[in-house]
Amino acid sequence: MDFMHSWEALLLGLIEGLTEFLPVSSTAHLLLTEELLGVKSTGRTFEVLIQLGAILALLTVYSGRLWHLVSALPSDARSRRFVLAVLIAFLPAAVIGAAAHSFIKNYLFESPLIICIALVLGGIVLLFIDRLPLKPRYHDVMDLPLLSALGIGFCQCLAMIPGVSRSGSSIVGAMLLGADKRTAAEFSFFLAMPTMTGAFAYDLYKNWSILTPDDVGMIAIGFVAAFVAGVVVVRYALDFIARRGLSFFGWWRLLVGGVGLGALAVLH
Repeated sequence: MDFMHSWEALLLGLIEGLTEFLPVSSTAHLLLTEELLGVKSTGRTFEVLIQLGAILALLTVYSGRLWHLVSALPSDARSRRFVLAVLIAFLPAAVIGAAAHSFIKNYLFESPLIICIALVLGGIVLLFIDRLPLKPRYHDVMDLPLLSALGIGFCQCLAMIPGVSRSGSSIVGAMLLGADKRTAAEFSFFLAMPTMTGAFAYDLYKNWSILTPDDVGMIAIGFVAAFVAGVVVVRYALDFIARRGLSFFGWWRLLVGGVGLGALAVLH
């Protein structure tokens, strides 16, 4: 990667952990911050691999819930159906993500204009959805139907465009398919586990040979920072979204995307 200081890796890791599970697009925030700092990771691997810290943060906070779920699988049909729902929701991203991996990394990740436009459009969508008079039918994440889970999975695929937001697209999809805000956000958390793990594993498989010892060191710093920040966010995000909705994140996206577009207009 272009020379990256430890403090830059630390900052980027904190940004990853703070934004990964919120509907603001962690990838957009990372790529725009890197553009501002003048750094670029080898093969754009840093941005994907530090997600492991956020994944482990989620697994840590949800460890009790996950253990209960796994232990109930042999005897509880409801638990088995929920796990199947998460796996079904993961499938579209697994297939489309693998097929489009090179295009996403080589083209979409390299366009600040696309990222800023996606941030703005996504902000407008969040503000619109938050004001819709939706009538939720599902108030428990375990009750989402399998077909709804598949629909959420396809919605999540929109986040392959940096700036859209994986959590944002899956939360909006779940709300439109009948989930209340808290349930939609929680299903997004569970869906993040296989999706982010799969993205991490696939990117590592594709790019491990081009990583240098310096790259690994910076990734390690970013990983730790993402883990610490991720733990804090996961503990409080569900309650915040359930109480306050999505408008705050919509306005934040408009601010960041608007500033980015303004900067691009001035610089280019």
